[in-house]
Amino acid sequence: MSGTVNNSEGCCSDQGCCSTDQPSGGNGAGNRTENRFSFPDHPGIIVSFILLITGLALDYLFQSPWFSGPVRLLWYLTAYIPVGLPVLRQAAANLRRGDVFTEFFLMGIATAGAFFIGEYPEGVAVMLFYSIGEAFQEGAVRRARNNIKALLDVRPETAHVLRGQSFSTVHPDSVEIGQTIQVRPGERVPLDGRLLTGRGAYDTSALTGESKPRHYAEGEKVLAGMISLDQVAELEVSSTYENSSISRILKMVREASSRKARTELFLRSFARVYTPAVVGLATLLVLLPAFFASPYVFEDWLYRGLVFLVISCPCALVISIPLGYFGGIGAASHHGILVKGSNFLDTLRSVTTVVFDKTGTLTKGTFSVQDVQLAGGADGTGSGGGDRDVLPLLLAVEKGSTHPIAKAITDHIGPRVHSVPPVEDQQEIPGYGIRATVSGKKVVVGSRKLMEMEQVFLNGFSDEGTGSVVHIAIDGRHEGAVTISDQIKPDAAQAIEKLRKLGIRQTVMLSGDTMSVARQVGSELNIDRVYADLLPDEKARKLDELKAEFPGTIAYAGDGINDAPVLALSDVGIAMGALGSDVAIETADVVIQTDQLSKIAEAIGIGRATRRIVWQNIILAMGIKILVLAMGALGMATLWRRCLPMWA
Repeated sequence: MSGTVNNSEGCCSDQGCCSTDQPSGGNGAGNRTENRFSFPDHPGIIVSFILLITGLALDYLFQSPWFSGPVRLLWYLTAYIPVGLPVLRQAAANLRRGDVFTEFFLMGIATAGAFFIGEYPEGVAVMLFYSIGEAFQEGAVRRARNNIKALLDVRPETAHVLRGQSFSTVHPDSVEIGQTIQVRPGERVPLDGRLLTGRGAYDTSALTGESKPRHYAEGEKVLAGMISLDQVAELEVSSTYENSSISRILKMVREASSRKARTELFLRSFARVYTPAVVGLATLLVLLPAFFASPYVFEDWLYRGLVFLVISCPCALVISIPLGYFGGIGAASHHGILVKGSNFLDTLRSVTTVVFDKTGTLTKGTFSVQDVQLAGGADGTGSGGGDRDVLPLLLAVEKGSTHPIAKAITDHIGPRVHSVPPVEDQQEIPGYGIRATVSGKKVVVGSRKLMEMEQVFLNGFSDEGTGSVVHIAIDGRHEGAVTISDQIKPDAAQAIEKLRKLGIRQTVMLSGDTMSVARQVGSELNIDRVYADLLPDEKARKLDELKAEFPGTIAYAGDGINDAPVLALSDVGIAMGALGSDVAIETADVVIQTDQLSKIAEAIGIGRATRRIVWQNIILAMGIKILVLAMGALGMATLWRRCLPMWA
């Protein structure tokens, strides 16, 4: 976590406690030994500890007469140097930058003062315990970083690309969009692509955190980082290595730590005021008693001042708070939720209103045929000769279109049609439908407006319903209609209910679809307000109106290019990452990798839990400090009784 602990404010880089960017293997597993604290990795601590224990034994257990004077001083100095020198070196580096009042400065003064008054063991012990605390903190930060890297850094180093008549093994960054790659069972998908082979199962846990395999059919998009489980798959590459889903995720995680929460920013400013203040108080604690204490023993009050300095060290705050937020980001990543910064994690916990896009967010974003109605019924008694005559003509027209609705119709009626007549002439009218001549008949397929343009009487047929209606006319006669609908996501209703239990006051849907369709979806999901027939700029204006109407934090969840302006305007933009557009994912503050709406409630819950933990750290750290500061000022605390809780 680069930036989690600033060298001038909480972590001794010379001791290695900030070096969290460890190399990881291509499989993302990382080196397990790097995840744990190990004393052999810190030989200075071991040497210092052995010399300190030996010195204490010679001092108090054996009381050796030769262990006194210069010999005793040299012994403890030798014990001090392995753990003290890195801290003093960092203090000097900070001083050269003009950054005086850091914990390195405090530790240096305190331990130097301990040697000055002859408390050599305490000087060594303070620095030793401080170094042990830093080492454990290093392990905690590294473990948090490696947990995320193990989850996400799963980019393969090889790809099998079709060149000529055979597959060649190359690095994925040399593969171009449109080329065909092969993924064998057990291998990770190296690049995003469209599946060319049959339906297969894929392990998506590295991206989504879900252990259950997901199945993808031919033509569906498979993402880099997934593992092919049951077949040799071929994919048509849809993005470069640098722009693959997993690469974007890693970039987001790396950049997340640079975006600080308000609590972190406040504590950094607080530490810069707090540290010089306690240095001044410690100085007054040493000097002021000379005017009213009798007898005044300088060494006694100097000792109290040194205790005060060690106690006042702000490292518990400047380390634990960023680490708390980093842990929250890691927990969210484990659940398939990518938060682009601790500031957004902090904002999530205060969300009071959630606004949704409809298509692709509340619904699956894939059209399907809900109903087919022919003029005389689907039993073959219509004026055009029933479905045996109408459906082949409809299929012939729709097969020539690339529109998603056309694809839904062809997928639905294709199995029912044995032969498709040739299309002699076809004209697609954007936003309306298609005109064509098929087997000498004039066929018109499209919206009510197209039927009106063609002067086709609809025989009282109503378009009101839960989906879009596509009419069919043959030689000027209305022969039927196909109702197309977008299916609601399985967990959508559950997601809305979870948000209500979290105390979300308002749920709103903004849709570009017709009001009848939007109202039907809103009613099924029990959404408080529904706005429909909105263009992208109208969605943005409506969000501004909602922000003025509803006080508090507003989150917007969307997936399309048209959602990007609204995602940017909201307090927290949430993108559906699996099917969402690149623009939406880049613009959003939070990315849901699984496209599951229920993850929004999880993200808000993680934000709130992280905030609670952060404030627990603040209260605990400050409470202990205030208590022991008072004890130190009264002479009731010594240097090494304070060493252990200082970094806890």
